[in-house]
Amino acid sequence: MKVNPPNSVGATQAMPEFAINARKIGSGHPVYIIAELSANHHQDFEQAVQIIRAARDAGADAVKLQTYTPDTITIRSDREYFRVSGGTLWDGKTLYDLYGEAYTPWEWQPKLKQAANEIGLDLFSSPFDPTSVDFLEQMNVPAYKVASFELVDIPLIEKIARTGKPIIMSTGMATTDEIDEALGTARGAGATHVALLKCTSAYPSQPEDMNLRTIPEMIRRFNAPVGLSDHSSEIAVPVAAVSLGACIIEKHLTLSRAVKGPDSAFSLEPDEFKAMVSAVRVAEKALGHVHFGAGAHEESSRVFRRSLFIVKDVKCGEELTTINVRSIRPGHGLHTRYLKDIIGKRVKRDIEQGTPLSWDLVE
Repeated sequence: MKVNPPNSVGATQAMPEFAINARKIGSGHPVYIIAELSANHHQDFEQAVQIIRAARDAGADAVKLQTYTPDTITIRSDREYFRVSGGTLWDGKTLYDLYGEAYTPWEWQPKLKQAANEIGLDLFSSPFDPTSVDFLEQMNVPAYKVASFELVDIPLIEKIARTGKPIIMSTGMATTDEIDEALGTARGAGATHVALLKCTSAYPSQPEDMNLRTIPEMIRRFNAPVGLSDHSSEIAVPVAAVSLGACIIEKHLTLSRAVKGPDSAFSLEPDEFKAMVSAVRVAEKALGHVHFGAGAHEESSRVFRRSLFIVKDVKCGEELTTINVRSIRPGHGLHTRYLKDIIGKRVKRDIEQGTPLSWDLVE
């Protein structure tokens, strides 16, 4: 028996329609897996292309860039406000210097999009200011990503929404009110396809800080497709997220963590990314639907359930007892519920041990 409740927790919960290009994303569709390039190109164009190819080989659906320069995301300043601290991977650096090391040159980005599209991958980006939105519109990206730190940039969200493209918003650090405001802003400015990503904005994130049980609550509360932007170093975290209803997984990809960069410590190498994709695909298949009873591949096993059998030779007219009748495997005899009803009855003929019990054998 199949049951499809209208509001079940997890992947079966109804979601608004969401799509990037022709790829539908949400309940009933394969999980959309995004490989985040970020700073892992180490300012080498050919290495960026290699990562895109590695993403395809690992089974990703899309590659995501970040579109900014140090001057579009911050200002050059040594004041304490602009110096990274607090126990991060980047402590001691100024924001300007960090972003100068991490940014993806804009002249690369149209060529990277072409490289991705030629091998069947979507490519889009996170813009960080109005000029980057204009630039990405010239590239004709199919969607936009709003980074967690930009979720509170309401004018930027309005500009992105006015493009009419699908938007994926990360929600690291965000309160429910901040998510409501960002989502309301996007929808109010004309966005009709908006998805949210559960995110922990710590680099790397620890599994105990992920709070993945938030995912079904986000689906319920915000009436939007929900996925996971994962900065942990684990493969199990995205799989757990999918089991809770995540329909998008975003994960950083690097060719090698041994080549140190701003994001390498919380990025997966190609073999790891491929293993994650494989595990996600198994998980989404295993989720299936609410179902009771034998499945298609269980029918042949039904015969091995228990039933009532004659387990000791009996003669015609002999009384049935718990000595000569038992509940055993396989399932060819009477249902075990009738044991109490047949004990004490007499048989109509001689019956050999190993005979399944049936009503026509008893008086």
